[in-house]
Amino acid sequence: MAITNLLSATITLKHSPFLLLKPSTKLRNPKRPTIRAQSKNDDSVDGPDRLISAITYFYPFFDGVQYGKYVITQFAPIQTLIQPLVPAIRVFKSFPLNGLLVFFTLYFIVVRNPNFSRYVRFNTMQAIVLDVLLIFPDLLERSFNPSDGFGLDLMMSFDSTVFLFLLVSLVYGTLSCLLGQLPRLPIVAEAADRQVL
Repeated sequence: MAITNLLSATITLKHSPFLLLKPSTKLRNPKRPTIRAQSKNDDSVDGPDRLISAITYFYPFFDGVQYGKYVITQFAPIQTLIQPLVPAIRVFKSFPLNGLLVFFTLYFIVVRNPNFSRYVRFNTMQAIVLDVLLIFPDLLERSFNPSDGFGLDLMMSFDSTVFLFLLVSLVYGTLSCLLGQLPRLPIVAEAADRQVL
């Protein structure tokens, strides 16, 4: 009786799919699926997903455009680049709660909706995290508001850096999405990846 149990266990092990693997093959157990960058020629990301993802990067830029007050006035090329966006920025800034309404709309209707692809949800979450990070420059500006001297120069540099980061994130994120690639913004990509289920 014990021998038949041993033989049946041996037969079961011989037909196990794990025995078909080479000894050097290691089984991986990923915690969650990761998003892989798409190449230009890969059509796995369809047009509407690309467009929706690209549009979401305008949200943090519109919300943080006030940090460009020094850069825009000093550099004409940036002013020319921003000029076509002025009507949309005015509409966004016209009502004080627009930023909050867009935040909740993007978070609950896009990020938490499994009907949207992971690509769209990840890019939307990246834009949301980038916008949430704008709280820190705002707090710093409100608590440390110098009128002249070195403090004003430091604040101008800080505001300009925040604005240029938002501008580069807008251009990089939008162009990457339109090309079907996955933009991974520094600082925010890991946080966005953790939030998208």
